[in-house]
Amino acid sequence: MANISQTPVSRLRAALSTPGHIVVSPGVYDGLTARIALAAGFDCLYMTGAGTTMSRLGMPDLGVATLNDMRDNAAMIASLDTSVPLVADADTGFGGPLMVGRTVSQYIRAGVAALHLEDQVQSKRCGHLMNKELVSETEFISRIRAAVLAREQEKGDIVIIARTDALDSLGYDAAKDRLRHAVEAGADVVFLEGIQTREQGRRICEDMAPTPCLFNCVPGGVSPVLSVQEAKDLGYRMIILPAFALGPVYEAVTEAAKALKDTGISVESKAKAGPRDVFIACGLKEYVAFDAAAGGKSFTKGV
Repeated sequence: MANISQTPVSRLRAALSTPGHIVVSPGVYDGLTARIALAAGFDCLYMTGAGTTMSRLGMPDLGVATLNDMRDNAAMIASLDTSVPLVADADTGFGGPLMVGRTVSQYIRAGVAALHLEDQVQSKRCGHLMNKELVSETEFISRIRAAVLAREQEKGDIVIIARTDALDSLGYDAAKDRLRHAVEAGADVVFLEGIQTREQGRRICEDMAPTPCLFNCVPGGVSPVLSVQEAKDLGYRMIILPAFALGPVYEAVTEAAKALKDTGISVESKAKAGPRDVFIACGLKEYVAFDAAAGGKSFTKGV
């Protein structure tokens, strides 16, 4: 049984420091996808910035989501099971050092266990799109330093993940140096975005040891698609899968929309899951039990 005195952050730190272990974080972007991942038994979740942008704003991941958009979504997801760590995208920190500091403080207060900060310019784009623009290494390190200072001032804890997108434009050595300097500034985990080969993945894990490395698994992106075991064998200590829910939901709803438009018949009528099944996935039984324990009468005749 887990030690209930542990926090999500301490659980995540313990998992990252366990030899031979890799933290698996499926990407979720709303309450339903988070509930599904929790019900499946995952012990860490990842809030994807792309998914948050698309689900909350209906826009592509081009740096349009604000701190409020991201924080509010993260707070909701983190609240669904406060024993499970949530890793959340924090983009560039949404501004200069003061805004980065505010972002980290707000994420800590929202219950987020870890966040990643990147070295793109403020008008950033998805890491698997082309022609990304970077800030200087000095500015990137100032973001990490601001995050560390904010964590100290909050007297709380959060795992700081330093992400660089420099591999494509500046090369491996420059990207590695950015990550090494980020660790010297206080980052806990490093994230080399857009590796192009398995060998690059193995190399960054070896070069950055003992600092844990994160692998971003994006099917259809620029990096090879690795299984959890393959990422672990290369030396990675965390794997995030941002498209875990996005891809299947996009494909399923697109198919359902086409069927309804073409035939006038909803595929929902053939679905195995009904409304009650979805409600149960979102905690129906637990909420009814809570109401009854408090003396409520709303559900005495069942639901």
